[in-house]
Amino acid sequence: MSRPEDNLPPDLFYNEKEARQYTTSSRIRNIQADMTHRALELLDLQEPSFILDIGCGSGLSGEILSGVEEDEGGPHTWVGMDISSSMLAQALERDVEGDMLLADIGQGVPFRAGSFDAAISISAIQWLCNAETSDVSPEGRLKRFFDGLYASLKRGGKAVCQFYPKNAQQRSLISNAAIKAGFGAGILEDDPETKSVKVYLVLSVGGGDVTGAVSGMENVDVMDARRKERKRGKEFEKKGSKAWIMRKKSQMEAKGKVVKTSSKYTGRRRKTAF
Repeated sequence: MSRPEDNLPPDLFYNEKEARQYTTSSRIRNIQADMTHRALELLDLQEPSFILDIGCGSGLSGEILSGVEEDEGGPHTWVGMDISSSMLAQALERDVEGDMLLADIGQGVPFRAGSFDAAISISAIQWLCNAETSDVSPEGRLKRFFDGLYASLKRGGKAVCQFYPKNAQQRSLISNAAIKAGFGAGILEDDPETKSVKVYLVLSVGGGDVTGAVSGMENVDVMDARRKERKRGKEFEKKGSKAWIMRKKSQMEAKGKVVKTSSKYTGRRRKTAF
């Protein structure tokens, strides 16, 4: 069975007919509700918050955000983004409470820095891995999205993005883009031994071990440590050192440029001449 994102871009796939079928399907509504409640559990918000709903569609998740009881930390206020005008039309027809913006998340998150306390996304970000034209790359779309999301969240803010990776490469592509943007990141899997596995990318602004930012996390692949290791390696490789020079030479040679032959004197500091 082919995946929707392999057929058409989301703004074309979710036309008026598809948007209505998606919104009225009891099966889809139940799945969406379960995943939204799980995302809220992982966010662990203790007070009413301002939340960005990424790929908000027809507002199914937004209804749950608005309906959180006071004793559970709500109700929350939310703003949604979606690329499908037909999906947003369904949300307007259903008179959901949040404000919504017609926008392509692959072009960034167009809000003032530090606007949101938290963010959620249900079944949306895997669409960023499909480029519709030759001048757009999945890497570029993911970078613009995660850079914008990081900036839009308050310091200490959290985001939970449920997504369906096509394969291990796509899963790594998405998680690595989040890490490069500055997030502390981890991937949690619910029901990992079944066909109905649910993958959640859990993010915290400001880096750090994401398991410390989210309570009750299990089955977590923590990726923040890899980012720290890369930084640590760069600290040891100081500019002008032999390791730095050798790496630069390798880069130059890979580009077909002529470089001087290395020797035992490469990178050695000369004595100051008086």
